[in-house]
Amino acid sequence: MSRDDDATNERDESSGPSTTETDAAHSDATRAIVAARSEDDPPDTTEIRELAAAAGYAVVGEVTQRRREDPTYDLGRGKAEELMRLAADADAEAVIYDGSLSPGQTFSLGDLLPTGTAVVDRPRLALELFADAADSRAADRQLELARLRYELPRLREAVARDASEDVRLRPEGDSRVLDVEKRIESAERALDEIADDRAARRAERRDAGFDLIALAGYTNAGKSTLARRLADEVDDPDFGAGASDRPAARADTAAGDPADDAGALAVADRPFETLSTTTRRATVAGRRTLLTDTVGFLDGLPHEAVRSFRATIDAVRAADCALLVVDASDDPAALRRKLSASLSAIEATDGPVVPVLSKVDEVDADGLASAVEAYETVVAELGPRDAPVADALRSPVPVSVRDESGLGDLADAVADALPTATATVEVQNGGDAQAALSWAYDRAVVAGVEYGGETMAVDLAGRPDVVAEAERRLRGAGSPP
Repeated sequence: MSRDDDATNERDESSGPSTTETDAAHSDATRAIVAARSEDDPPDTTEIRELAAAAGYAVVGEVTQRRREDPTYDLGRGKAEELMRLAADADAEAVIYDGSLSPGQTFSLGDLLPTGTAVVDRPRLALELFADAADSRAADRQLELARLRYELPRLREAVARDASEDVRLRPEGDSRVLDVEKRIESAERALDEIADDRAARRAERRDAGFDLIALAGYTNAGKSTLARRLADEVDDPDFGAGASDRPAARADTAAGDPADDAGALAVADRPFETLSTTTRRATVAGRRTLLTDTVGFLDGLPHEAVRSFRATIDAVRAADCALLVVDASDDPAALRRKLSASLSAIEATDGPVVPVLSKVDEVDADGLASAVEAYETVVAELGPRDAPVADALRSPVPVSVRDESGLGDLADAVADALPTATATVEVQNGGDAQAALSWAYDRAVVAGVEYGGETMAVDLAGRPDVVAEAERRLRGAGSPP
């Protein structure tokens, strides 16, 4: 086993492409070598291989290393040269790097590799997957901003390299940088407008008596499956199929908003099936809610890339209650890594967060105990600076959509987490009082009505602001007896 000349006392591991791997590669897929480095543990390439396959790459080999980061290649020099030889032998068209490479490391590695071999680090691979999943104007804008933020430092590096090589810098070099900077500003303004529009829409939905629940979690954690299970049957044409905000169907819906039924209800074992938020009506423990499914998180993305998807993540941060879905069937190390990535991406929420340990039908009692322990370990290690959302976390609820175990407990946990107020109003019965009562019924805050002669006593329960408005309308409509 070879060792780097600058790290002779450090362990490294690698494997080249097997005959089976090479023969199994799809002829129409892009041939790729996976490369990974880890400072503490031997790299696990399972996830990066799955992501590469989802993006249309055929992995024909891999190089892994356990050592500290090298500033030039991220890998050590010797291992980078081994990667170069492997890419040449396998006729690879790309190297998929399981990590975030700096612009300099990207160029240095590209210079070392055979001509025409692309360097695709983890953030760039995620952007390729996002591009396949973008299905609305908001998703397109978010993707554009993320790509521009990713490309800008690399463009600056390319310009700097030209200058350092004494190549006369053409005016368009600087103008390209300025153009990207202007496009970033334009995309940010457009997304600010989208965020403002969605904030106004959330206020309207709350005024209509809906509680807002959002599902968050790592990609393929089971969010969409859970969302589909919790959602009510959709008979209202406003919630059914139909219009969209572009020719491809949009899946961002709510009271009075059109939706794409197929896109919203389809569930696939594929990362980033959609970048849009999918919202459906759901009755949870008697509460009328709007349940929003959001894009799955992914470990290893730089903060700038995550920040680009603010319009999507804001659905989680601004929800009355968020459900953080965690795959209980993951091994403890993967669960900890994915949970940490999810909490870091969310950062903070306005409301409480109910953790959901999904797919518990796939683990035994010991496996579930290990999942709970892994969850608690991550939460205990998090500080306010790492993820303020940790302060909003409630007790985890184990759930299986397949056998429906734990769904009742989840409903109870959500009902307990939602903001709730109660009031009893006794007024003279009459036309105005009945109109106010009808208003309260439309917003699902009437817990009961008791008639007595010419009076009626109305018990209200639900969103505090809606209960307060219903109480005001009732008292204004009929004088107290």
